[in-house]
Amino acid sequence: MVMEQGNRGQTISLRLTDQEQEILAERMKQAGISKKSAYLRKMAMNGYILKLDIPEIREMISLMRYSSNNLNQIAKRVNETGRIYRNDLQEIQDSQNRIWDGINKILRKLQSVQ
Repeated sequence: MVMEQGNRGQTISLRLTDQEQEILAERMKQAGISKKSAYLRKMAMNGYILKLDIPEIREMISLMRYSSNNLNQIAKRVNETGRIYRNDLQEIQDSQNRIWDGINKILRKLQSVQ
């Protein structure tokens, strides 16, 4: 969207704490912009706020916690009996596959954020 730069008759007032002012100054420096009005105008017109969809990440944390607990139980049983069972190995593989699927799903969502 191209906007004409004509007469800018509208004013917006903004109050900042000292800490917020320092952050603003640092961000302006990083962007290579020396005028506050130019920086704030650019951010207001072209900037964006990134809000991540957290439920998938929470789901992954839960899945990893479950997998870790399950793996610990299997390791304890192997240490006690000296044997590992095919079902245990399949359960570990299935859990790892679910984790990788979840990670790939999150990465696909993050790639679509622009």
